[in-house]
Amino acid sequence: MKKYKIIIIYITLATIFPLTACTASLLKNWGKIEPNAAVTNAFEKFQINEDFNYYISGSDVYPTSILALNKSYSLLDEDLWKKIDMTPEIFRTLVTNMQMRLLQCCFETQQGYIIYDDRGKQIGIWYSMIAASIGVKMKDDAKVIIYPPREDIYLKYEGKVNGNGNDFSP
Repeated sequence: MKKYKIIIIYITLATIFPLTACTASLLKNWGKIEPNAAVTNAFEKFQINEDFNYYISGSDVYPTSILALNKSYSLLDEDLWKKIDMTPEIFRTLVTNMQMRLLQCCFETQQGYIIYDDRGKQIGIWYSMIAASIGVKMKDDAKVIIYPPREDIYLKYEGKVNGNGNDFSP
């Protein structure tokens, strides 16, 4: 009986180690985001950081998110985001419009996040509804791909997108 337990342990370990290595290689170069109250507060007080380039995703009037990326980094695929020459007036309008839209459709508020690279270094901040998510993939030479939230995120909460989120309900 003891012999069978040892065999089961070896088989289990032989299965787990390759899976762990596979998972680690899949997550290589991926950054992360973490909610942060100070970032939320900065957006809600319309504080522009001169060390960041600003981008929006979604509508020009009601963005799904605002991204502020440290100027020492560049977006590899800028087609995913629209760069904004941020002024206090534009910043106030964008944040206020986002807040109004989210309150109207979902009775929710936005959240600020810190964006980290794959080594845990802060590279930017982000502001969106809590349910939205982004992906952060680091590339060579301070280049990053940041996948924005789905553009239909508001519609999903308004009940205008079907269960798979790909098209509109009749």
